[in-house]
Amino acid sequence: MQAKVWFVGAGPGNPELITVKGLSLLKSADVLIYAGSLVNPELIAQSGAAIMMDSWGMRLEELVAAMEMPAKSGKTVVRLHSGDPSLYGAIVEQIEELERRGVLVEIVPGVSSLFAAAAALGTQLTLRGVSESLIVTRPAGKTLVHDQIEELSALGTTMVIFLGAEKLEEITKKLACPQDTPAAVVYHASWPDQKIVRGTVADIAKKAREEGIGHTALLIVGGVVQPEKKGYTRSYLYT
Repeated sequence: MQAKVWFVGAGPGNPELITVKGLSLLKSADVLIYAGSLVNPELIAQSGAAIMMDSWGMRLEELVAAMEMPAKSGKTVVRLHSGDPSLYGAIVEQIEELERRGVLVEIVPGVSSLFAAAAALGTQLTLRGVSESLIVTRPAGKTLVHDQIEELSALGTTMVIFLGAEKLEEITKKLACPQDTPAAVVYHASWPDQKIVRGTVADIAKKAREEGIGHTALLIVGGVVQPEKKGYTRSYLYT
């Protein structure tokens, strides 16, 4: 049998929000390599792995080697990513290198923090009469020279901005939508210390700072944040 590594989405934080398949693999793993503080320790504690490694600070070559060797020796190797691996998970370079070394990869999707944030807000990300589309993006930074926040925000649809909690002021200045557009910052969606801040494009950065939020949070912009004020249209399902 060819060596295999399982890439598993841990979900947004609440240990009960991992998939059934993901939890089964976690419990049966011989080797677990997890994404540091982004994965709830309560979830890691459920693993039966004899070897557990925090991937924080590991170089790609080091990370791949840590998965390759046990996988080739017949061990069950689980690479545990936060949320869903397909969103800002940096998995393609890992997969490409593993496959180059003759190791197969199978991905088990997870619940993204953007869905946990929508649940926390008690809303939906697409809503008839308010927004039929969803934009997922991030601000420029160390790994991205230029972003498209200004252009995308002009489309007037729901935006979820990852990796931007430290740059809220910079991001909101770029937004081309009206200043009174509803906005929310959700910190640690689904974790015990979850925090929600609501406002508008004009004041959300200030409100989030006043609540001490500076990392591990999503910015959601659009009428779906306050659907009752945006005159949504009842779905055809209920007409």
